[in-house]
Amino acid sequence: MNGITKREDQILELLRNGSDVSVSRLSEILDVSVVTVRADLKLLEDKGLILRTRGGAVPAFHPDMLDKKSSRNPEKERIAKAAAALVSDGDQIMITNGTTSALVGRYLLGKRDLQVVTNSTLLLPYARVNPHLKLTLIGGEFRPSAEALVGPEAIRRLDQYHVSMTISGTDGFTLEYGMTTHLIENAEMVRKMCEQAEKRVLVVDSSKFGKKGFIKILPIEKIDMIITDTDLPESIAAEFRERGVEVLRV
Repeated sequence: MNGITKREDQILELLRNGSDVSVSRLSEILDVSVVTVRADLKLLEDKGLILRTRGGAVPAFHPDMLDKKSSRNPEKERIAKAAAALVSDGDQIMITNGTTSALVGRYLLGKRDLQVVTNSTLLLPYARVNPHLKLTLIGGEFRPSAEALVGPEAIRRLDQYHVSMTISGTDGFTLEYGMTTHLIENAEMVRKMCEQAEKRVLVVDSSKFGKKGFIKILPIEKIDMIITDTDLPESIAAEFRERGVEVLRV
């Protein structure tokens, strides 16, 4: 996703709060023409954030996912691009659910003979347009708020795979508590996917630093590399490096 304008963000907020809002009503609230609203809706549809309906639109994702997908997009794009650069032709990797980790799929286009194992439904659009990407979607129970498949069946399936690298996201990370999340099921999935890999790469924007979720996923020493944005102070990055974690600020 390439980011959204202020008016597009307003439209998303109105759709979140008002479900199926008509074009004419959006025009009145935003004080713009119906033509302008339709153009904005078309752009939001192209970005995969809404579904058009007769005379209006509805959100394409759970409200929690919409919030995540519409925040800090330039940073997430740079982070995802840097993570994709670590992937070589013929690699077998895992990508966990998460808005930043899913964006890695966009930048895998052009690489050949890739095998990606994931529990993220956000990766499906990239698999459709990339003929060189073989996507294995782990079975399990679907959680709309995370666009993820989770649960015991998904964990059992992961035992079958061994990969060179797992690219994962997180809800929060600190030096003391490592990677954390708000959902127990999500913690189990990320932990297991990291266990199945030779190298573990955390992709996370700097706004997550200092946040401690309800559930601990992994101590920071279990991560090989963190890719984040330049808003993470170099002094903090140096502390991670002292613990043996490579840090790339992009």
